[in-house]
Amino acid sequence: MKHSPLTLAVLALCAAAGSAHAQSNVQVYGLLDVGMENANNQTPTGGSMTRVISGGMNTSRWGLRGSEDLGGGLKAVFNLEGGILMDTGAQDGALFKRQANVGLEGAFGRVVVGRSFTSTYDTVISFDPMGFAPYYSWATSGPATGPSKYGFTTQYDNIIKYAGSFGDWKIGANYAAGEQTTGTQDSAKIGFTSVYKVGGANLMATWERNNGNTVAATGNRDKNTVWHVGANYETGPVKLWAVLRDYKLVAGKALTADVDATTTWAGIAYKTNAVTTLTGAVYHVNVKNVAAGKDADPTMYVARYRYALSKRTDLHVTAAYAKAKNGQFTGLSRDDAGYGTSQRGLTIGMQHRY
Repeated sequence: MKHSPLTLAVLALCAAAGSAHAQSNVQVYGLLDVGMENANNQTPTGGSMTRVISGGMNTSRWGLRGSEDLGGGLKAVFNLEGGILMDTGAQDGALFKRQANVGLEGAFGRVVVGRSFTSTYDTVISFDPMGFAPYYSWATSGPATGPSKYGFTTQYDNIIKYAGSFGDWKIGANYAAGEQTTGTQDSAKIGFTSVYKVGGANLMATWERNNGNTVAATGNRDKNTVWHVGANYETGPVKLWAVLRDYKLVAGKALTADVDATTTWAGIAYKTNAVTTLTGAVYHVNVKNVAAGKDADPTMYVARYRYALSKRTDLHVTAAYAKAKNGQFTGLSRDDAGYGTSQRGLTIGMQHRY
């Protein structure tokens, strides 16, 4: 049988695709977390609300990730990941708001380019007792009520990110191009992280700088600097955490006050058996550089019960209470403002990984 050149070309491409597939893998994955929340001081008149929530213990998401073996210990890698709002079924922001990157991995570590979680996020996430739960954790940022959330940046566009492991050391670094015609430093972002393992303990430190754009009137730009130091320790069924974060925003505009605060948190988790984990945490924000008597200095107490139905499915119940000083408002959530000097909440939910 004779084949046309076009047919031969198509067959060659199919054969090449089959060969590449044999050396590569693509995984469809996701996490679905949905539940109910009841909290007071949800309205200016102090009203309570019961609602279906997306993400009590984790943010719901779906994604594609994979790698191709290039030989010599080198791999090409990619990751596309988007958020899901489980209460409505809607897409959470852009299609691949969480991650959209491609890169290379080898003995040197991993380098990716595109949109990704920051090096700081990758590091600090393992030092949060609540595991960066959308409800109730101030590890990424403080409560939405107040002059600032005093947190760090979880994701960057235009990122070049490196991560490597060398014995007991893990290091990370990222640079995000500001892509401004006014100069390479306008809107540029940079960060460095390190984790060192000593027996059952892990010690970490992070630093990041986020620039704004140059203000013509002053010739200066906003400079946001955030650093963390912290540790966790695990022995038998018990795990402990302690972290300090310092946040400072130096204003580029004239006659504009700087923003400054220190956030600390600590926690403990206890596995009572193979399927049950009890976790407790305390978060506190020391608000600085505000008028006397206007510092809220909020504190939040959290307790969570987690029951594993299987390796992929969990039930969870979380209770929290937050309170501020000096008659200032505060809330439990880093996304929704509270309308009182205190707020209490309870979530009941289910999480499934696939």
